[in-house]
Amino acid sequence: MKDAMVVFQPSGMRGKVPLGETLIEASRRLGADIESLCGERMLCGKCKVRIEEGRENLTEFQREEGNFISLAERKGGLRLACAAKITGDVLVFVPEETRASKQAIRKAPTKRPIKIDPAVKLYPLTLKEASIEDPLGDCERLNQALEERYGLKNMSLDLEVLKSLGTIIRKGNWEITVSIWNSRELIRVQPGRVTNAYGLAVDIGTTTVAGYLCSLATGEVLATYSLMNPQVTYGEDVMSRIAYHMMHPDDGLHKMSQAIVEALNSLVVNTVKETSLTPDDIEDMTVVGNTAMHHILLGINPEYVGTAPFPPAIHHSIDVKARDIGIRINPSSYIHILPIEAGFVGADNVGLLIAEEPYKKKPICLLIDIGTNGELVLGNRDKLMSSSCATGPALEGAQLTFGMRAAPGAIERVIIDPETHEVNFKVIGRDEWSKYSRPGEIKAKGICGTGVLDSLAELYRAGIISKSGAFSKTQRSKRYRINQENNQPEFVIAWKEETSIGRDITISLKDIRQIQLAKGAIYTGCKLMMRKRGIDSVDRIILAGAFGSYVDPEKALIIGMIPDCDLKKVYSVGNAAGDGARIALLNKNKRAEADRIAKQVEYIELTVEEDFQMEFTYSLQLPHMRDTFPHLKGIVPDDS
Repeated sequence: MKDAMVVFQPSGMRGKVPLGETLIEASRRLGADIESLCGERMLCGKCKVRIEEGRENLTEFQREEGNFISLAERKGGLRLACAAKITGDVLVFVPEETRASKQAIRKAPTKRPIKIDPAVKLYPLTLKEASIEDPLGDCERLNQALEERYGLKNMSLDLEVLKSLGTIIRKGNWEITVSIWNSRELIRVQPGRVTNAYGLAVDIGTTTVAGYLCSLATGEVLATYSLMNPQVTYGEDVMSRIAYHMMHPDDGLHKMSQAIVEALNSLVVNTVKETSLTPDDIEDMTVVGNTAMHHILLGINPEYVGTAPFPPAIHHSIDVKARDIGIRINPSSYIHILPIEAGFVGADNVGLLIAEEPYKKKPICLLIDIGTNGELVLGNRDKLMSSSCATGPALEGAQLTFGMRAAPGAIERVIIDPETHEVNFKVIGRDEWSKYSRPGEIKAKGICGTGVLDSLAELYRAGIISKSGAFSKTQRSKRYRINQENNQPEFVIAWKEETSIGRDITISLKDIRQIQLAKGAIYTGCKLMMRKRGIDSVDRIILAGAFGSYVDPEKALIIGMIPDCDLKKVYSVGNAAGDGARIALLNKNKRAEADRIAKQVEYIELTVEEDFQMEFTYSLQLPHMRDTFPHLKGIVPDDS
């Protein structure tokens, strides 16, 4: 027997899979959607499944599984799907909290003034009909007309265009419209008069992918579409995906590359669905993403990005034919991928720069793009520096007891009454807060990044936890308890009656530590960059990214994620990286500007700073062990 029958419930997904595959590999093959946040390294515990039949048809329980599965759970048939390999037929139940949910992706375009000057432009032509007396070739006739009418000389012609050139010219009765890329290559010919061309700007995030279909003539955003980056099944963060490639040298990179290519093709199809266009009508495309996403998309070995001195394969922007990487738009069109600043500061950060343009302004700005990999930019028109801080996947819900992505059912906002310690929370997908709902209506499933940040700030403000993050010995909240299974102190955010998983949703001391590590990494990066610039404060703090857009600035200040600042000068700018991709799509000069600015930014490797570890340790406390936060006066107790 070379394969086995695997059935996943409650989805009913089933099929034959090769012996030796893990349950999570089988789930991916059969479309059963199991969470995998750590790249199948048995580090997150999010892929717990219950074996209903065929326990004997799996490899032995591994020691690492014991970090997440208690003895009682083991007896009940629980396994980690990334650890259990299939040796025979098996029936698997996927619990509610283990099922991958469609993320609530919030990457709407921001209204920004953009000068329209795209790389792809349309040129209508009327050609002189060929005859016995004038049998000049179609290509030469076309080039001759372009020079005479528009002064465009020596246009190169893509082979795919040449294949159908004669047919299209005659279909249009010698009236055509040509699309020319960067005034040097003819990438499309259409019969008759055409007045509009279209392009797609794409932001490839570690967790989510967003696309903006635009008119290249007016700049109007005609459609937007977002989806989860399918690479999350190979690991939640950048290092997990690099590790997956290294653990699967034969096909790991290919699998991840194909996954994102298929996602981009899905993006193309779904954006044009909202219009009367076809994928062939997309004649230009710009892409931003972090360095690892850039390399994986292009099939470039990302291994060296993950090891010192973290060099990327290329810093400069790059133009590649869409067909060369399998993107199904107009086959002769190019994809422009913006430049990279450093190994851990990628094209997405360059997109943020050309969107916000701090290099043109006098005030000193601190830009923080919060995600699984936090990217920081500090400076103004005199000087810019950037750095990267490993926030880890905790802000996306990984490594937390009830953590999950920002999907329906996730608790995204939390308020704790400082006197009674009663909790009022809001769940994604439901307008009413918990205090205005009946328990059975709420159906909370877990807690996402913004909900955890809110919880940490509220627990501290209410005196339930101390500056160290430990639960205060003097507090007497009825929601505080010691978990009998793991002996961990925890605080109940939602009672089981308010959930869809039949269990209380809690924040444990271990969870608090994970968020302290993430917020400490961001604050340490900010402080070390400010010190290098010789300043004690900044004029404004800009929070960027889909996650940053939903961070409450006050809560971020309470926990010490950002430096002390007047809260009126802290604001969010939405998905500025995606806006940068859109700006580069609509204005070719911004592409050259992006290359120039990317070279000018000084990259700071934080971990080599001699006191990095000490500063990081100080930053773990709430809001900080030593630094003062005068703008918190009246917001948290004075003795905090």
